[in-house]
Order: sequence, then structure tokens, then C-alpha cells
Amino acid sequence: MRKVQFTETILRDANQSLMATRLPYADYAEILPVMDQAGYYSIECWGGATFDSCLRYLNEDPWERLRNLRKNLPNNKLQMLLRGQNLLGYKHYHDDVVEKFIQLSIQNGIDVIRIFDALNDFRNCETALNATLKYATPNTVASGCISYTQSPVHTVDKYIQMCKELKAMGFQTICLKDMAGTMTPYEAEHLIKGIKDAVGDMPLVLHTHSTTGMAYMTLIKAVEAGIDVIDTATSCFSGGTSQPATETMFYTLQQYGIETGLDEDKINAVNDYFKPIKQKYLDNGQMNPKSLGTDAQALVYKVPGGMLSNMIANLTDMKAMDKFEAALTEIPQVRADMGYPPLVTPLSQMVGNQAVTNVLVGQRYKQISKEIQNYIKGEYGITPAPVSEDLVRQVLGEGGKPVDCRIEDQKRTGADFDIAAEALGDLARSEEDIMSYICFPNQTLAYLKARKAQEENEAVYTIEEM
Repeated sequence: MRKVQFTETILRDANQSLMATRLPYADYAEILPVMDQAGYYSIECWGGATFDSCLRYLNEDPWERLRNLRKNLPNNKLQMLLRGQNLLGYKHYHDDVVEKFIQLSIQNGIDVIRIFDALNDFRNCETALNATLKYATPNTVASGCISYTQSPVHTVDKYIQMCKELKAMGFQTICLKDMAGTMTPYEAEHLIKGIKDAVGDMPLVLHTHSTTGMAYMTLIKAVEAGIDVIDTATSCFSGGTSQPATETMFYTLQQYGIETGLDEDKINAVNDYFKPIKQKYLDNGQMNPKSLGTDAQALVYKVPGGMLSNMIANLTDMKAMDKFEAALTEIPQVRADMGYPPLVTPLSQMVGNQAVTNVLVGQRYKQISKEIQNYIKGEYGITPAPVSEDLVRQVLGEGGKPVDCRIEDQKRTGADFDIAAEALGDLARSEEDIMSYICFPNQTLAYLKARKAQEENEAVYTIEEM
């Protein structure tokens, strides 16, 4: 019997897409034993924006969250999303930092590391891949990920060649990451058949979003074409900018006679548990109903779910939601000017923020963010198509050209650990604390100071009670 397995995304991408990754560990701790018995291929629960969100908004140690997940999900593969040389931040880190981060991630409980580069410049995935294989346990899976998008320079043949490259590099599975939900059923069928012919029996994963309304049709065509694993979200956190519903796809594939390994009672129990949690966040405004709808215009904008929810949150904070439609319309122009990068973190945030800035200022590129300037300088890798000559000239001057910074800069070690350890002093109690500071210095410093103050206050109360 044919088998198609499921990756459940509720603990990471589903809530990242619908409510900007504001779901605290305490909200789902009780349901973890049930999820552990549900029969998923993997549970995506870490990486992406969870690390930043834990420190910045939720007053959580992301490493402690991971250890708790590992403890309470002993029978599941825990999965994370890693941005290659970016790790979970917004810049490229030195190779020794990347390797140490991978080592600590595996030691603290991660099994499946889905590694991608925002520009599909796979040189930026090499260090992460090598470290994953170096520190692998029997459960470790190195999954090479392609950031899927459409543009004049992205073709089926190009994607097939990318998959061949990932296989040759040593990845064990390949994921097509359709972060904006723009892959059509027709594209899924032809692309997956072509990839399967090119890489043989290497497991192939499809990650998509329901943003445009295409996802369910696309997943069915993908299944027919030979996909091995699909990403879905428990139904109350599905749809809109999130993934298609786990239960819906389970019942659909069941009628096709396809084995999934899922336990029907368990996946329904998971959904029942999360229903009141969803309602809580709708009631308090942290989940914007706009994220739950279908927007076929995303087929034009190519905007992924997490990017859309972040734009909504940021514009709401700035009391500028009246500029939302104008900012969406500006995104394709900024993307074309930047050489058609796939809109995936960190490039989705960079392009989105620049589009918002252009609209708010009332003039294109009067203000150019530091991240966009670094992108134009070449610090993120090779762009799919050349950057606008006007932008290059504005940032680099007349005759200026991007530099291949991957070769010149990242392939070396730095003093990151010594600098971080010195900056934290006795606030740091572990390698994980130091690593958090390297990735997010301001947020980590604030979190560690608050942790120390809380513990000192608790100690005072304890002495007074005695």
C-alpha cells in the first residue's frame, strides 16, 4: 500500500503564519502526550521565528522549550527550520557559529533539520549540512530545502537541477518550500514528476500554505505525482496563511487507499484541544481575522503567510493599516528590483519592510534599510537575477559591483564566542545562553537580566518565609 506521511506544523509554522509566533509553550504543554501518539512523520516545533519570539515576546528560553518538547514527545521526530548560514537570524554567521548551533540543536533534541538558503545559493547550506551529518544521531535527518517561487528566471528545469545538486551534496530528503502558497496543481504535478525522475527514491516533501486557496488542490496533485511527506496543520489552526488541515488531508487520502500512519482519534483530540486556544487569541486580537482568509491576489504578490501576518502586526502597531493594500502592491516591484529573490525569511521581511518604507515615505528607496544595502553588496549570496542597476548605483556608487562575501568572509572562524561570553559575564550559565546572545544579542541580554532578577527576588522571598 502506498504511504504518504504528515508533518504537523501547529507548534511552529501554523501559529507563526496566523499569529506571528506568539504561541507560548504553556498553551500546548498538556496536549503533547497525545500528539506524541498521533503517528506524525515529524512535528515541526522549533526554528523559524520561534527562537526570536521566545526571547523577545514570550519570556521563554528557546533551548529550555526544546528540551521540554523532547522530554514530552519521546516517540516523535522533532523538526526545525534553519536558514543555512543565517541560522535563525538576519545575517550570515561564521562557520564555527553555524556548526556549534547545529551541535547544540541536536544535543537538545532536534531530529529533522530542514536547511534552506533564501536565495537557493546552496553554498550557504554546506556548513549546516556538514555539521548535521557530523553530530547526527540515529534519528537525525538532514533535509535540503528549496525556496519555491515563480519569476521569469525560475523554471521547472532549474528546480530539477537544484534537487540534483542537493542530492549530490548529501542531503537525505528534499523539501519544496512553497512559502506563499502560489504553487498551482499543474506546477506541482509536473515539477514533482520531474524531480522524482531525477532523484529516484529520495524522499520528497511538500510544504505549502493555504493563502491563495491553491493548497488542497496542489497537495492532491502532489500526492498523485509521488510526494512522500506533506506539511499540514491541525484544522482549527489551518487555512488562511497557514497550512491545509491535517484531518481533511487524512480523510481524503484514506479514501484514496493511501496509508498515512495517523491515528484518527488522536488527531481529532489535538484539534479539540487547540480550539479554545485559537478563540482566546481571536478574542484578544493577537490573531487577526485577515490572516484566516483566502487572498488570490497573493498569486501576484507572492507573499508568504509569516510575512503577511508580520506586515499586518507591524502596520497595526504603527497605526498605518490604511497603507496595507499599497504596501502589498509595492512588494512585486521591490522584488523585481532586487533580482526576484524568493520571499522567504529573511528576504521576505527585508522586501516587505522596504515596500512599507517606500509607501510610508512616499518615494521609492529614499530610505534603504541596512539589510537591503548588505544584500545589494552581495552579503547574502548570488541573486537569481541581477539587481536593478539604479539600486546598485545608489548603494555602491558609480561602477560599484557586489562582492561574493560567502567566499571572502563566512568561510572562517571568528571571535563570536569570546565576545559573547565577555559581554554576558555571569549572566551566561551555558553554551546555549552564549549562542542565544550571538544570534539575538539585545533580546538575549534583556531576557537573561530578567531571569537573574526574578531568581534574586524569589530567593529574597524564600529567606523571608524562613
